[in-house]
Amino acid sequence: MIILTIRTDKPEAEIGLYEGDQQLAYVTWEAHRQLAETLHAKIKGLLDDQHKDWSDIEGIVCYQGPGSFTGLRIGLSLANALAASEQAAIVGSTGEQWIAAGLERILKGENQVVVLPEYGAPVHITQQKK
Repeated sequence: MIILTIRTDKPEAEIGLYEGDQQLAYVTWEAHRQLAETLHAKIKGLLDDQHKDWSDIEGIVCYQGPGSFTGLRIGLSLANALAASEQAAIVGSTGEQWIAAGLERILKGENQVVVLPEYGAPVHITQQKK
């Protein structure tokens, strides 16, 4: 089973590709304000390097927080859309061992269908000026 891992909660983004629980490749880059522009290309590059295609992804493990409001929304939006389009299982995970915990859940057949962010604090929305 090919599983993609995604973490976008901080300026340094991380993606990984696993076959079962064995890491095939892992990329970390300074995404910061270019996350939305670079995330798809980084995943495509990771897949190409492993001679895989989007349709090979059968599971997605994503870090769901706590972390950056915008970073989590970008990463989880991509992960949820990819899971839906490829009919891949998806789980959210947190903590230092988020990848191992998420891989274990996916390999046991768990599927959350949609992963929502956990920001770690209430979201502060600026009131619109009148």
